[in-house]
Amino acid sequence: MPLQCDIVTQERSVFSGQVDYVSLPGTEGRMGILPNHSPLLTALGFGEVMVRQGGQEEFFAIGGGFAEIRPSHVIVLADSAEHAEEIDIDRAQQAREAAERAMREAPKDTERYAQIEAELRRAQIRIDVSLRRASGMRRRRMPMTGLRGEEENE
Repeated sequence: MPLQCDIVTQERSVFSGQVDYVSLPGTEGRMGILPNHSPLLTALGFGEVMVRQGGQEEFFAIGGGFAEIRPSHVIVLADSAEHAEEIDIDRAQQAREAAERAMREAPKDTERYAQIEAELRRAQIRIDVSLRRASGMRRRRMPMTGLRGEEENE
């Protein structure tokens, strides 16, 4: 039984489709969702969302949000979201460099510093997701346990 997955932001629908598995960046760690998962509402952190459809994996960079999980449906309500193919890696690297420069200049105990940290995390996630698509890197599936292993090239 497939799982309907929708990844949306306030501006647009980023992904909608039937999938076999969804991996989410929860605020307390990664979460793997299979069909018939128990209902759950959870906050999401900055990170990578991966959806698997018939052995094919697609990757998305998200900048926080929430996920509503039901037995047959996962809805990701992301503050920001981009498919790996949409990411302009040069622009993401420029954003990371600008955030790193700003961090060196901003006082560490200010709200602005926290905003800069968030910008830096978002830029790095975008770079990581884009590079995964470009290099063909995938996470190795661990047999029988469903746990995720180290990164490797396929």
